[in-house]
Amino acid sequence: MHLTDSHAHLDMFSGDLPLVLARAEAAGVRTILAIGIGEGPGEMQRALEIAQEFSGQPATPAIFASAGIHPQEAHRADANALAKLARLAADERVIAIGEIGLDYYHVDNPTAPIQRAAFVAQVQLAAAAAKPILIHCRTSELATPEAKEKFAPADAWQDLLELLDAHWSPKNRGNTPAGILHCFSGTIEQAQRALELGFYLSFAGNLTYPRAAGLREVAAFAPADRILIETDAPFLAPIPHRGQQNEPALVVHTAQCLAALRGVSLEEIAALTTANFHRLFPTTSILEP
Repeated sequence: MHLTDSHAHLDMFSGDLPLVLARAEAAGVRTILAIGIGEGPGEMQRALEIAQEFSGQPATPAIFASAGIHPQEAHRADANALAKLARLAADERVIAIGEIGLDYYHVDNPTAPIQRAAFVAQVQLAAAAAKPILIHCRTSELATPEAKEKFAPADAWQDLLELLDAHWSPKNRGNTPAGILHCFSGTIEQAQRALELGFYLSFAGNLTYPRAAGLREVAAFAPADRILIETDAPFLAPIPHRGQQNEPALVVHTAQCLAALRGVSLEEIAALTTANFHRLFPTTSILEP
């Protein structure tokens, strides 16, 4: 069985990383996309460093990297940070730009105009580098009253879709694939719009949570050739590990949930989501050992 974790923050595991990777390999996780955002632009190279360090090591998943400036750090997306991102994007193991996007959930996040400007700048950089994008989108719907007041009347999904229409349509990105809606948590209508724009939908451990009925409806509805699985490790551990530190080995629980929703076997969903990942990132099948 070949499972692919399409979104994991490996740089957050520090000294435990060799053991984390060994457990992933033992669980059937053969490919991991390490997300290069760090605690801000000063650390976004760490995912690539990890991918390089563990490349070709025995009993270790193949690791690829992204690089980007998270919307919570959008105020740091200055000329120097964007130049650094462009340099990282030139490396063959950096297969995507991200995670980037909009986050209107936390009251201390940068204002919506600052987030939108950082997103557009990185989308333009992705187009120049011919790399897909990894999108983070979190609304203020369930946020504190203070956050709702700060970001009202803006809506993260509506803003995101408008920005994508304006800056990431085929005429802007050429033949570059659109990318991934990471940890998709939207509605069927929002999923349909993302699919129309060419995106893949990636499902994380929250797919297994009792209150995620709407998300499970999306996961059952999505086209087979546009679905991926992820951990978002060390966050969002799936049931039966909810509340614990998440890690790539636990993506098997999300895969099992997705398989049950779609009426297929775990092995089928593993093969399907891995094939989808390699279709989106065709160079990964060449670079894997």
